[in-house]
Amino acid sequence: MKTLLSCGATGALLLSLGACGAPAESEPASLTDTAWSVDPVASELSYVSIKAGEIAEANTFETVTGGITAEGAATIEIDLSSVSTGVDIRDERMRDIFFVVADNPTATVTAQIDPAQFEALGLGESAMTTLDGTLSLKGVEAPFQADVTVTRAAEDRVLAVSSKPVIVDAGRLELTDGLAQLQELAGLPSITPAVPVTFSLAFER
Repeated sequence: MKTLLSCGATGALLLSLGACGAPAESEPASLTDTAWSVDPVASELSYVSIKAGEIAEANTFETVTGGITAEGAATIEIDLSSVSTGVDIRDERMRDIFFVVADNPTATVTAQIDPAQFEALGLGESAMTTLDGTLSLKGVEAPFQADVTVTRAAEDRVLAVSSKPVIVDAGRLELTDGLAQLQELAGLPSITPAVPVTFSLAFER
């Protein structure tokens, strides 16, 4: 989720935010003028876990923060303690056993992007791009690539939505031991180590 995390929000956000911002006749402000910050209330990061080879469960991280500098350095912080699986005991196990949030409170996505590539976008216009980034978790880094749709929702608001899921493998992040513990505690025959991740991030200045 790297550069991918450089702007974002969901399709629903596009509808809810469409009324905000400068009027249509206004000239869009330059994306390179100032830094952009993640709107944590309007942003979401989700993944789907697969258990026993066929049981799919949707999970989210409820707190995502960060921003992009005027030079295009993007940093996204994922609050691992905000993981939400819909089951309290499962949330506790994810925090304490899988992520060990006491020692690793956040995961970080970093990327260097070129804000000027979206300079031509008018209000309400979108562009698709492929972004490269790095996910850092528990001291381990994993590169990734993401297809993203970027939309200029308002003069001072940019949305970035994953066009398709980003596959994150627990093995590449050295998380298989924790995954095995979760599997044993839950009495499951398997938990798939690769999970599809989607995001919808809103950036504002």
